[in-house]
Amino acid sequence: MERDLRQAPSLLRRQDCLLVIIDMQEKLHRVMEGKEALAANVLRLAKFAGVAGLPVVVSEQANLGPTLAEIAQALPAGSPKVDKIAFDCFASPAFQELLWQQDKGTLVLCGIEAHICVAQTALSGLVGHRVQVIADAVASRVEANRRVALTRLAQAGAVISSTEMFMYEILGQAGSDEFRQVLRLVK
Repeated sequence: MERDLRQAPSLLRRQDCLLVIIDMQEKLHRVMEGKEALAANVLRLAKFAGVAGLPVVVSEQANLGPTLAEIAQALPAGSPKVDKIAFDCFASPAFQELLWQQDKGTLVLCGIEAHICVAQTALSGLVGHRVQVIADAVASRVEANRRVALTRLAQAGAVISSTEMFMYEILGQAGSDEFRQVLRLVK
C-alpha cells in the first residue's frame, strides 16, 4: 500500500530507499561483538526487503569468503553483489554504477565493521544521499568502536535507527498483508 506523499520529510519513503548490506561474511562475522544479534537483524532486513519490495546491494570484502548463507538465501531475487578491496564501498566503480542504476536518494546501511567499512561508506554516501545506519544491524570486533562510529556518523548527518524502527517506518500502517508478514519477522 503506497503512503501519502504529504508525509513528514524526515520520514523514509520506500520508493527512495536502497538497503546496502556491507561485508556480512563468515570470516568477519565470527569475530564480531554481538554476532548473533547482528546476523539476526541483518537477516530480518534482508527478508523485509523482499516483503516490502526494496532493492538491496550486497558488498563482499576480498578474501573473506561469501556472505553468510542464511542472509544470501533471504535476499530478494536478483540482488547484486559487489566485490571490493577498499573499505569504502564508494571506492568501487561497480558499487557506484549500481547506485546510479538504482537512483535512490536514501541509503540504508547495515553490516560489518561499523567503524571501518560501514562508517567510510556512510561518510561518502552523505555526499548526495540521505544515509540511515541501522544501529542494531552493525557491529565491530570491539563494542567501543561501534559506539564511536555511530556517534561520529550521527554528528556527520547520518540518521541512526534500528531494525524495527526502519521496518515500521517503511510500512507506515498496520492492517495489511504486508504488515502481517512483517509481524512474523519481528516476533
